[in-house]
Amino acid sequence: MKLILTADVDNLGAPGDTVEVKDGYGRNYLLPRGLAIVATRGAEKQVEGIRRAQEARAVRGLDHAKELKAAIEGIENISLTVKTAGDSGKLFGSVTAADVAAAIKAAGGPVVDKRSLELPKAHIKATGKHAVVVNLHPDVVAKFHLNVVGA
Repeated sequence: MKLILTADVDNLGAPGDTVEVKDGYGRNYLLPRGLAIVATRGAEKQVEGIRRAQEARAVRGLDHAKELKAAIEGIENISLTVKTAGDSGKLFGSVTAADVAAAIKAAGGPVVDKRSLELPKAHIKATGKHAVVVNLHPDVVAKFHLNVVGA
């Protein structure tokens, strides 16, 4: 199946690229999620418009990403209160990327997509300070320490 990507897809291509994928992948994943459109003559004419829009977004994205980095790194104390399993500092559950994104917003920071967060491991499972990385743009990375406090 020949498709034109409308969004960036990992290990496949960037917006505006014409790709050949298996029928099931295109029909069941890319098309329903709006990540691609079927490659027709009319759609091929739209490819240039898609590329121009993506380039304009990338330029605005870099400046905006630098502003977000300054805002995130400017917050002095980002903490999250969670339920602990005892005096050992282990947690009942775990702290996920969505919890960290909510903690940034609660501390007065900008809204951050949970998919752009990199936790030390997949989840934080103990109290204390943990280094968190936020991938805002391919060229801009913000780093901060999350203080996980037991309740």
